[in-house]
Amino acid sequence: MPRKQIHLAAHFPGVNNTTVWSDPASGSHIDFSSFQHFAETAERARFDFLFLAEGLRLREQGGEIYDLDVMGRPDTFTILAALAAVTDRLGLAGTINSTFNEPYEVARQFASLDHLSAGRAAWNVVTSWDAFTGENFRRGGFLPQEKRYSRAKEFLAAAFTLFDSWAPDAGIVADKETGEFWRPTGEFSIHTDQFAIDGRFPVPRSPQGRPVILQAGDSEEGREFAASGADAIFTRHGTLEAGQAFYADVKGRLAKYGRDPEDLKILPAATFVLGDTDAEAQERARHVRYQQVSPATAIKFLEQLWNRDLSDHDPDGPLPTVDPVVGENTISRGRASVRMYKDPIATANEWRALAEAKQLSTREVIIEVTGRQNFIGTPQRIAEALDEFVQADASDGFVLVPHVTPGGLDEFADTVVPLLQERGVFRTEYEGTTLREHLGLKPAPTTSGADF
Repeated sequence: MPRKQIHLAAHFPGVNNTTVWSDPASGSHIDFSSFQHFAETAERARFDFLFLAEGLRLREQGGEIYDLDVMGRPDTFTILAALAAVTDRLGLAGTINSTFNEPYEVARQFASLDHLSAGRAAWNVVTSWDAFTGENFRRGGFLPQEKRYSRAKEFLAAAFTLFDSWAPDAGIVADKETGEFWRPTGEFSIHTDQFAIDGRFPVPRSPQGRPVILQAGDSEEGREFAASGADAIFTRHGTLEAGQAFYADVKGRLAKYGRDPEDLKILPAATFVLGDTDAEAQERARHVRYQQVSPATAIKFLEQLWNRDLSDHDPDGPLPTVDPVVGENTISRGRASVRMYKDPIATANEWRALAEAKQLSTREVIIEVTGRQNFIGTPQRIAEALDEFVQADASDGFVLVPHVTPGGLDEFADTVVPLLQERGVFRTEYEGTTLREHLGLKPAPTTSGADF
């Protein structure tokens, strides 16, 4: 049986505490040169795509701007369109919210990006329900949390109708008398609980037909949403066993939607730290984690669970003896802390047990519990570990998140990628031109003019 091919994507962090700002190699998240360097590295390494996350509002904690991590960056579509001009094959994936945007606008932007990039566009469909973020939009906080996925499903279906409204064989028609050229467009009529729109879509069918659809989320709703219509799902699992369980669960949901297992790629986020020896890599990784979780950052994370002001707490001391404040999270705005900690007291007790078992300080506990899927070691060790995950059906590949941008991907591209190529599990050249081809996905459906 042939070995599975590994899919690799590169994540340029946008709203996070992953990036180590104190590192002299860290660059701007505003200057286009940073995005260009990152994209060109990913493309020369023959990655499937570059991925941009997005935050729609600056985070706040304790009533002040949370300035310990990356707070924001320029508009996603603007960056991706610019990158389309300096890359040839690399997929270009952007996060666009389905709660505070409209299908017509988003479909037009992605169809345009797919044309500009000759078929390399991808859309990471996300939801948002909190009124804090909604204050930046006319829609405000009207959407209840339980309706965010129902809106997302209707939004995606509406966008598909718009993408498909141009017949795939619609050719250019010339008026010989006037010399004018035009393409006939398909009409659309969409009437659902969330949308009531009619008209004609102005952008011709794009090279991929539809952008590649990405989705992030481990929840029951998120898994079902991905199984019903996404081409890839982002996830995060710390062990091979956990990855295998998620892989089997999500792939097992596809059949009821008439889909095959290969129609959905499972791509966990992963960090990496390289060294000439495993011991050197472990020491580097320890240093990186302490840079990522500074004393101030540790306290901020602690407050998000405890839901109270802990600015006087010693990060090098034990965890607080008082319990978290249960109920609406009032200390943090614009974060997922409410959803992350459904039972704050139970989580606090788990942290206390961890601290007691390993004799950890508050900061050390935060370092332990906020860690991602890490690959640490020599290039050979990391290549073996990545391959093991994919061959064992724990993932189809990885979204790599370097701790330094824009140059943090360079060493991986120069050392690990050649080893994967030697193992025969990663391409040496792009075989296709579109992102769908890179991911081994079927062509997009060619239906047009569907109504709701």
